Amino acid sequence: MTTVPGLRGRAAASAISAALFVALVALLPLVLDDFEASQYAYVAIYFIAICGLNILTGYTGQISLGHGAFMAVGGYTTAILAAKAGVPYLLTIPLAGIVAGVAGLLLAVPALRLSGLYLALATFGVALATPALIKKYPDLTGGSTGLSFDLVSAPSWLGLSTNDWFYYLTWTIALCSLAAAWLLLRGRTGRAFRAVRDSEVAAVSFGVHLPTYKMLAFSVSAFYAGIAGALFAIVNLSYVSPETFALRLSVYLVVGTVAAGLGSLWGIVFGALLIEWLTVPSFEVATVSRTDLVDIVNAVARTSIDPQALGISDFVFGAVLIGVMLLLPTGAGGLLRRGVTALTDRLYTRGRPTS
Repeated sequence: MTTVPGLRGRAAASAISAALFVALVALLPLVLDDFEASQYAYVAIYFIAICGLNILTGYTGQISLGHGAFMAVGGYTTAILAAKAGVPYLLTIPLAGIVAGVAGLLLAVPALRLSGLYLALATFGVALATPALIKKYPDLTGGSTGLSFDLVSAPSWLGLSTNDWFYYLTWTIALCSLAAAWLLLRGRTGRAFRAVRDSEVAAVSFGVHLPTYKMLAFSVSAFYAGIAGALFAIVNLSYVSPETFALRLSVYLVVGTVAAGLGSLWGIVFGALLIEWLTVPSFEVATVSRTDLVDIVNAVARTSIDPQALGISDFVFGAVLIGVMLLLPTGAGGLLRRGVTALTDRLYTRGRPTS
């Protein structure tokens, strides 16, 4: 019985944190310039993709190295529908998610026989083959040159710049995606996902139908990636190409998911920020960019590394990843859980009557 107040305290802390996060997202454009707003729109896109991948890998235990391919399905669905069928770009977003979800379901059928590293290699192969497959049908996808559609601009009645519109569009969808994931995972489906992750044998003994929940996790996760891919196509100047969804995108998403914390929804924003920070030298978090980090290393180690030199990007990527894993072995989500638990337990202990 003594745990109930603690649980209530954690629930209250989570609700307050969520409200503060929504308020921060809503007010952040007031302190951003136009270009920075577009950068944080990409953060929201990665946020959505990581949220979906965390459902599959963090909560269900199915390793996927091919989520860039599902983003490609979503991105090209939007581009093809908008460019060749004249479908309004907003309407293509849910359609892209549905198409990617179906693709995830189709991949899940043969993947049911695989697990662990074998499943990871299979999905890695899908990500590796996707750019070549896109180039194979130039009449539909534009081949190597890519495919563009009408440039998207903000609705005139909103009075926003285009980049501010992208920011609010992507973050609105990101927050809705987070809420939907939370509702899905807190119920019976979420418990079944965690049972599959922790022990498939035990899950079966408790009546969990493994194929159903594995296929559902793949489909939901791919749906999220398809939404992210559609938004990527829109924000990326209404243009997609095979290089837009190259293999490295799948690797970035896995890195972001691990950094966020497997099995945690609250650390996702950290993983999304990390991806954008590592891939865009000018992007700043807490006024520090990737280029600034190289400058700091030069000052401390008395070296003269050029931040723009060939290979420096990969070096920084690896070094930061190692640092994150050493400092946050359970990801940002694990750090947040420990902080909230310590705070609520302390408050509960202080509030208990002494005998």
